[in-house]
Formats: sequence, C-alpha cells, structure tokens
Amino acid sequence: MEDISIMRATEADFPSVFPLIQALWSYNTYDETKTRAVYSQIVASENSFAFVARKGEQIVGFCHGDFFNTLWMCGLTCYLSGIITVEQERGQGIGKAMLDKVKAITQARGGKAIILESGLSRTVAHRFYEHHGFEKSCYGFECVL
Repeated sequence: MEDISIMRATEADFPSVFPLIQALWSYNTYDETKTRAVYSQIVASENSFAFVARKGEQIVGFCHGDFFNTLWMCGLTCYLSGIITVEQERGQGIGKAMLDKVKAITQARGGKAIILESGLSRTVAHRFYEHHGFEKSCYGFECVL
C-alpha cells in the first residue's frame, strides 16, 4: 500500500472533499455554497475536527466530528459525524487510519467515548465499525426542521 497521510483539512481541500460529502449522504442533495459555508465553520472550530487522508497528492478520505459534554458519559464525548473513503480505495486501511486518528484526538482531549450514527442500509460500514470496537447502542432519530 502506498503511504497514506492523515492531516487537518483546510479550506483548499473543499473541492476534493465535496464529492465525498455527497457520496456519504447520497440520499441528500447539496448546495455547494451552503455546504462550503458549513465546511468552513467546521475546519475553523475548536470544538470540531476535520481531516483528510492523502495518498500522494490525492485526497482519498475525509473525516469530521465534534466534541461536546454529555451527562450520560459525565464528560467530553466525540460525535463522529462522517467518515468516508473513496470507493475504489476501500479495504486499503485508509478508514482505519482515519478512525485511529479520531481515537487519538479524543483520548488526547480526555474524551470518554466516540459515538456515531450509520444508516440502517449501510451494513458494510456497520461491520467496519464493529470490527474496530464499536457496539450498536441505540436507535437514531431525527426531526428535520
């Protein structure tokens, strides 16, 4: 496997990251300008993280999330909002490298847990998370306003 580097996402990465965002939540439609505005907030926030996986100069993965305090953990929790690898690069350890980075960041900040949601139909993703120590713990609900 070619060397993979995991680094903080920048504003300049957005054109390469946008197609990954679209692929991760394919049931949604995205206004590029609005998505860029949210992306900019994420990469600038102290309570958020965003990073890319690079294979040479090519971005082959993207990951982002937020930190917040929870009562059920009595402390800082990491919400892994999204993690995706370019489809043709899957199975090469890129997702694991990004997930390891999330775990390291969370531990360094004193986080108690990493939580995430994954669509019911994403069974391959579920196997990936379970293989890396995650357990199914709840049903996710949303109310779009």
